[in-house]
Amino acid sequence: MTVTASSGSPRVSPQLYDTLPLSSVRQAEQQDRFPDGGELDTLITFFRSGNDRLEAARLLASNAESIVARAANRIFVGGTPLSFLEEPLSTGEVSAKDATPLAADQVAFQDSVRTFTGTESSGSKGNFLSRLLQGNDDGDVRIVLPTGFTAISVAKYGPGNMRKSVRDLGWFLRYVGYALVAGDPSILAVNTRGLRDLLEKGCSLLATNVALQEMRAASAALLGDRPEARRLTIECFDVLLKELAVPTPSTRQKLGSSVRQGLQLPAIYALASETAQRFEMRSGLSGAEKAEIVRAAYRQVFERDIAKGYSQTPCEVEASQLVQGKLSMREFIRALGKSKEYRTQFYGRFVNSRVVELAYRHFLGRGISSLEEFRKAFSIVSNQGLNGLVDVLINGAEYAQTFGEETVPYLRDLGEEAQESAGWGSNRRLFRFSAPFESAPQYITLYAAYRQPLGDQHVYGGGNDPIGNQYGAIFPSATASVSTRPAPFGYDTRRLLVSNGLTQPGQMDSPQFRSSRPRRLGPKIVRLQQIATGGNSIPRRAGQPSIRGTESSTQAVIKAVYVQVLGNTGYATKRVESAENRLENGDINLREFIRLVARSSPFRRRYWEGLYITKAIEVMHRRLLGRPTFGRWEIDALFDTAARQGFYGLVDALINSPEFSECFGDDTVPYERFITPKDLTSRRAPTWKEQLNLEAQIEFNLRTRPELKSGNSFKTPGDITPRNLQSKANSSIENWVRSEPLRKSDSRESSIALTKPGSTTDNQKQPTWAAKVSFKGSASPEVPGARLSRALDSQAGAGFASKIGITSWVELKPPFTEDELKYAVEETYRQLLNFIPFEGERLTSAESKLRNLDINLSEFIEAVAMSDTFQQRLSRIAPLRVAPAASLALLGRTAIPSEVAEFLKTRAEEGQRQAITNLMKRRNPSDCNRLLQVKLSSFSGRTPFSSLKKMRGEQILAPTQLTTGSQLEALVFPSSTESSRSKFNSKRSQPTSKQTFVVPIQEGQKSGLVNALQTKDASGFSRRAGISPSIQLKAPFTEDELQIAITETYRQLLNRIPLDNERLDTAESQLRNMDVDLSGFVQSIAMSEAFQNRLFSMSPLRAAAAAGLALLGRASTPAEVSEFLITRARDGQQQATLYFLNKRKQEEANDVPQIKGMTTSSGQDQATIIRTSMLYRGNAGLNPPMDSPL
Repeated sequence: MTVTASSGSPRVSPQLYDTLPLSSVRQAEQQDRFPDGGELDTLITFFRSGNDRLEAARLLASNAESIVARAANRIFVGGTPLSFLEEPLSTGEVSAKDATPLAADQVAFQDSVRTFTGTESSGSKGNFLSRLLQGNDDGDVRIVLPTGFTAISVAKYGPGNMRKSVRDLGWFLRYVGYALVAGDPSILAVNTRGLRDLLEKGCSLLATNVALQEMRAASAALLGDRPEARRLTIECFDVLLKELAVPTPSTRQKLGSSVRQGLQLPAIYALASETAQRFEMRSGLSGAEKAEIVRAAYRQVFERDIAKGYSQTPCEVEASQLVQGKLSMREFIRALGKSKEYRTQFYGRFVNSRVVELAYRHFLGRGISSLEEFRKAFSIVSNQGLNGLVDVLINGAEYAQTFGEETVPYLRDLGEEAQESAGWGSNRRLFRFSAPFESAPQYITLYAAYRQPLGDQHVYGGGNDPIGNQYGAIFPSATASVSTRPAPFGYDTRRLLVSNGLTQPGQMDSPQFRSSRPRRLGPKIVRLQQIATGGNSIPRRAGQPSIRGTESSTQAVIKAVYVQVLGNTGYATKRVESAENRLENGDINLREFIRLVARSSPFRRRYWEGLYITKAIEVMHRRLLGRPTFGRWEIDALFDTAARQGFYGLVDALINSPEFSECFGDDTVPYERFITPKDLTSRRAPTWKEQLNLEAQIEFNLRTRPELKSGNSFKTPGDITPRNLQSKANSSIENWVRSEPLRKSDSRESSIALTKPGSTTDNQKQPTWAAKVSFKGSASPEVPGARLSRALDSQAGAGFASKIGITSWVELKPPFTEDELKYAVEETYRQLLNFIPFEGERLTSAESKLRNLDINLSEFIEAVAMSDTFQQRLSRIAPLRVAPAASLALLGRTAIPSEVAEFLKTRAEEGQRQAITNLMKRRNPSDCNRLLQVKLSSFSGRTPFSSLKKMRGEQILAPTQLTTGSQLEALVFPSSTESSRSKFNSKRSQPTSKQTFVVPIQEGQKSGLVNALQTKDASGFSRRAGISPSIQLKAPFTEDELQIAITETYRQLLNRIPLDNERLDTAESQLRNMDVDLSGFVQSIAMSEAFQNRLFSMSPLRAAAAAGLALLGRASTPAEVSEFLITRARDGQQQATLYFLNKRKQEEANDVPQIKGMTTSSGQDQATIIRTSMLYRGNAGLNPPMDSPL
């Protein structure tokens, strides 16, 4: 049994023989035309002679024993061969009075059959030699004895071999009758090819040849008055004789490879298949025949005759060259695959996965055989486009070996070659006529389903039922979309059932399983309490139980029966009142009452008449026995009972079963004992579940309840009294709760002391603070000098520059290098088309002219703007947005209202291309070698202060005050050298800054930092650390430090701690033995399947962002995202991951990757901090915008 999905097994039963009607219309069907006159005449003749052929077959069947006896008497001596016949050969033999009169020699056959060793009839006198040498007057059926033939002795041959030989002769004659009815002897060739070796080993091939000649002569004599039937019969026996003379052909081999298994196809299957018609272009063919071959190529590549159906003739020039012999069929197929019509029909409308599947059907005539083959083709179509995929398929060795240079590709269906069982259902769907209209990929979804376990469903597949019971076959529905597949469960497979509150149910279908009772929280058991009254009151019921005096409890039991069996309390018109009265009077027990309710018409209408058998069995099983069925074997047994005994027999079988007796007995109402896992899932109410944090610690922080201040103002009944509201005045202070009181001291000294390393002792703990409500503002102390920076003029040299929205450009002036040319061309494509096109889509002519200085950059931009790709892009935009989009792409700015009006007017009157031309004329002549661009502020943010200082040099204002030594010592933030190891401790550490800030302080003047630290809410608090400090692993290290580093690395890259079987044991051992450093261990995890699958499950842009956040600790820049996507498409995802790994700094080789992009540091702009905070969903002291960073 398999637990993953299969490709499905559609019922494909190809006819293993040919008939005259099929062979007559097959060629017309393959050529997509109506039958011609000759084919119709053949069909007319076949149907007109149908009665004669049927009568001839009936005559052969009626006289089968006589014909076989004549052949057996010819090759066997010393006994009666027909006495070894186990069953009569004459199926459908007529009675004596209705029998067809036999020929004169047939009368002699009857006597010779039964009395071969006794006296012979007068018509058949002579010894064995005379019978052996007797001839026949008909020349076409004259018996020719082969050289070396000798008769076989019955005694030496043995009874077992005699029975087999006589049976085989009867089979030969029976297949001749089949061939007569079919009008074609192919059924004989299929079933006789390969018997030569078998007959030579177990019998005599010469004797079989003589026996068939004798049967041919006897059948021809029998059909002497039917010339056409006689001719067909002789042809059939000739085919038998010819096939027995041919040795067993070798099997057809299909070579394997490293990703595909080798297969072989027996010759008889190839012979019996419906072979596809071959079309081969040759120089000696007529013009009509060559035109038909060209149409066959159209039918193969486009799946229909587009020349006849749609009057389309793609590649007319190549077709003319093909007819003239200047072009091979292989190159013509290549031209069709690269044509505009093929690109429109089979490339532009589908995703790349479906494009690969259809291309294999069109150019190789088969489906995809393996996942590796699909990955290779998908990579080609993603990197090189459709033209690259067509070239790879046609240039391959498989195409050359199968079709060669002049043969039109054909579908390699059943019988053409051996077929893989994997992907069987997808191959069947790909060969359908409706394949071009199915846009969903078949193979990649199938390969994905191979790796996923099956859903919890019924053993006979999914259904359309809206409730938890999935009952079996999938029926088409106009309102329900069924996506489940039939599960490949075996016959002996048992379903998994969940106990519904039972006490130790034990093994399935065991005595403990059947006698288990529910616990207190399980289903309620309802029993009928019966009282024994003896025989004094009612003599006829002496000793039987009575229920007198318990009428209320009896009605409760009856209601419970209706709820369990019918599903409701029982309406007045659906209650079985007579059975209720008999139960109350004690005439029947509760078990019989349940039987009568189950046999009632309401139960039958609800659970039998409106359902198919499998579903009805499942529902009745749940209602009467309280559990689902175990599997197919139980369903099949009940299905057989329903087929033989009907509805009432099925009800009796369930109630009379031993399981009902042991579980419920005669006094218990059935209850639900077991359910399926899907039932359990669907019955659970959807609730919010908080994620379990195993590292959390309980903190008991006592807090006094805030008292509302009572005002002295006059209150009236119309006033609103606020309740359960926090005081607005104390909201910023009350949001922070202290774990223990602080010592009363100078606020300035205590606050600054807490920032110094080593300022606390072992006996004194630092007070910790925890936020009880969400805080969206900046919770960290103000940076020294921040107010001064904000106070500076934004336009001054010492301040910050304004937002960057100034127009920029890419300039390309001759002479230029190849790199400069490539950069300008790619930027032009990216600005106008929003992507870099494939090689087959690039404007190679315009690029060559630009490279040769025949045109300038402005003319190249105009050539790209006039291309179909840019025009189609504008055509898909709303009219009012076309002019701004075109102006932004070509002029680097948005269009003014007058330009928009002129653009729309020109577009409506003269077309869109003329409007683009007029827009290009608005460019300044000085911009002929420039690509005008607009840099958005969302990507560059504000210019860093360090960059402005470097650009403007001496313009930055010098500080007016110098800092004294005592002031400097008092206001220095500690470095992170001491706190870098604090992560290895179990306690949470205070986040520290890695920079040192110095602020000048005058006498009597306090800085912004000191003012912030003097407030009540800032006296020693630290904002809740959302990001852990850095972790370093340098040799020598302890095992605890190693485990912490490994755990944090897994959590950073995989977002979870992997299971034991998912851990990289080899990489961990190398790190423990110091064979690799921590950066090598990070690279091993990044290259692992778990991390790669995590990236594969995301969209490309999300994958780039996730990889940058995990490996670099920050959001990726647009340039890094672009490089990641290009490397991923060209070299694969692992090489793209290496690109991010190489960007890690050398000094971080022993650091665990962590989120670093949410703190301001040198070389890191504000846009990166905002995007990192949006990805991490942290606050980071910012208020990031809500739109996506990508």
